[in-house]
Formats: sequence, C-alpha cells, structure tokens
Amino acid sequence: MTDTAPSAAVPARGHAGGTPNAPEVEAAALAVGFGTALRRAGLPTPPDRAAWLAQALRLVPPSARDRLYWASRVTLVQSREQLPVFDAVFAAVFDGLLDPAEHRGEPTNPPVTGSEVRTRTAPPEHRRGATGVSAPARQTPAAAPGGDRHSEGPERDAVLAMASADEALHGTHFAQLSPEEMVRVRALVRQLVLATPARRSRRTRKARHGNAALDMRRTIRAARRAGGQGGALVYARRRARPRPLVFLCDVSASMEPYTQIFLTLIQGAVAGAGAEAFVFSTRLTRLTRQLSAGNPDVALARASAAATDWAGGTRLAESLRRFIDDHGRRGLARGAVVVVLSDGWAQDTPDEVAAQMARLRRLAYRIIWVNPRKAGPGYQPLVGGMAAALPYCDEFVSGHSYGSLSQLAAAIRDGP
Repeated sequence: MTDTAPSAAVPARGHAGGTPNAPEVEAAALAVGFGTALRRAGLPTPPDRAAWLAQALRLVPPSARDRLYWASRVTLVQSREQLPVFDAVFAAVFDGLLDPAEHRGEPTNPPVTGSEVRTRTAPPEHRRGATGVSAPARQTPAAAPGGDRHSEGPERDAVLAMASADEALHGTHFAQLSPEEMVRVRALVRQLVLATPARRSRRTRKARHGNAALDMRRTIRAARRAGGQGGALVYARRRARPRPLVFLCDVSASMEPYTQIFLTLIQGAVAGAGAEAFVFSTRLTRLTRQLSAGNPDVALARASAAATDWAGGTRLAESLRRFIDDHGRRGLARGAVVVVLSDGWAQDTPDEVAAQMARLRRLAYRIIWVNPRKAGPGYQPLVGGMAAALPYCDEFVSGHSYGSLSQLAAAIRDGP
C-alpha cells in the first residue's frame, strides 16, 4: 500500500477547536485517489461511490478533518464490518493525522500514534504510522526549487510509515493474521511477480548471422523475388517464450486458513502472467475465467461461487486424475511449471496419489509443492498423500507467510 496516498491536497490539521486555513481541495482527485486506496485494501468501492464523495466534498468542503472523515465514511462505507479497514486506510492515507475513535464518539480510546502535529523538518526516526510501528530511518531528499509534492509532505510520510508496518508482517504465519493484517498482506501478495523460465518454441524469427541457422524457406523466397539473381541469405533463430504456469489449489477444510491468501496470489498470476488456475476439494474446478477479473475481490467472489465443494474433504488423487485426463494431456501441463498448494491430507490411498503424480511428472517441466504446514516445528512429510507425492516434486516449499512466498517465486522462476 505504498502508493495509495491520493495526489490531491489534504487539509492541514488546525487548532483543537477551530477551522484551519485549509488549501483548496480538488474534490474529484481526492475521491478517486481515496477510493483506489480502499479497493486495494480489499473494500468494494464502486466508481459511483467515488463520484458521490466528490459531490459531497463540493457541498461540504473539508475545511476540518472531521468533515473529511464523515463525508468519506457516509459515502464509501456500506456496512459496519467495513469500519475497521476504512479507519485504518483513512489514517494511513492521511498520515495518521486523524484519530477515527474521537469522531465515532469514543473519547476513552487512546489517540492513534502519529496523530501529533509534525513539521517537515522532523527527523525520519520520529515518524510513526497509524499502527504505532516506527519507520526505519531514511534520508529525505531535498525538495526541488519549484516544490515537488510527490517527494515530501503527508503523502511521503504515509508511504514510509506503511512500509515499516508491512515489513513487520513478512514473517507472520498466515493462520495468525488478524482481519486488518490479512487485508494488508493480500495487498502485498498482489504485487508479487511470478515468471516462469523461457523455452524455445518452434516458431522462428529473423536474426543476424552468428549462432543463427540458415532459413532455407525465407532464403528461397528471397531468391525467387530477386528473379533467381542471387538473393540474400536469410538466417533465423527460434523464439523464446515463457513456459506455461498452472496452479492446483486445495480448498478443503484443512486448508481454509490459507485459501484466501493463496487465491489472491493465483488471481494475480492469472491476470498478470496468463496462468491457469484450478481448485479442488472433493472434485476439480477450473477457475481461470473467474480469476481473470481485474478486481481481486470480484474475482474471489466469482471463484467461491463456482467451486461448490469449498471447504469439503480432499480427493487428491481423483482431482489430479481429472486434471491430467481433461486438461493436462491436451496441452496445459506439457512443458509447464505446475504448482500444487495442499497440505497432502487426502482421502485417497498413497498408491493412488503416487500413480497420478507419476503421470503428471511425465508431462510437466517442473512440479512445485506448497505445504504451509511444512513450517511447523518438527514437521515431517509422513501423511500418506504428502509422502506419496513428494518423490515426484522438484521443489517443496512452505508458503506459510509473505516472506516465504519469495521461495515460491524463486522456485517458479529458476529452472533445474
């Protein structure tokens, strides 16, 4: 969420009971920027509600921060359950200058750390965000002669404060995240870039002479166009294309603490890298089309509606068989990087799991297994399904936290 601060000017905090001399606010820019910040934090904020906020700010100019808070809350919040996330994003975007509790009639609540008045000359180590976590000391570049609002001021301070809060979540186990932390981690996971190694395709392109091969067809066609009078030699080199990426995600009851994060990761790979997505519990469901929506919340809602066996039992071998028979042998798994996200707890026998993994091994370029229970103390892959599948895997990673997902990204990117 380091880029969620809107570019519109934010009214400065004035005296305790008065109205400060607030700069003029561009209502449309502020409404669009803040609406984008809320969407990236996981709150559904349709464009029409941003338009309502812009109209409200024109009718009630935000000369005081409580006016800005209530205008935003009335137009953008749709239910009481959204209030914690809305308050956290509001405080982060506007650099903690507002304590949402004092505007909700809760005077006994302690003030948000960082709500004190600061000047731009405050040293970096004194900067604090809405979570109370101190930001690491950084040197603030000097302002340009003309004044660059993107390099200093409340927006920059909010970026630094949120960066430190996100770093504290890198090693937190997904099963231990609070709802507010889950929102922030999902925003971080969406920014991960998953790229597969390249492979040479059968198609070729023109290339200069060197390690390129002579392209006889293009050379003959060039000679015919020249009337047989010695056309130029044409060389070609095979094109390089990224390998296909396929996700098979376990959405059974035992994986429920991790499903939302993993599907957020898969949604980003589908929308950004053209990956294929399947989920399985008691049966296999293809969700590539549902997860291709640009809005992650809409994509996850469509995915949960399409998979009717959500949080059921686990038919691991049967799901692998369906994938191979219906999709893998027809091309999706051939030469692909296949990522299986599951704890290996299955109703199938180990022999059945091993037989299907052997079939998948003959098709795929690499098989990466992600098991969040691997991070547990003293863990050993002794569960029947996991023990049977492990010999056919190229990589075995935990993926239990945001920091450990970097191992998954490296395993997908790097070849053997």
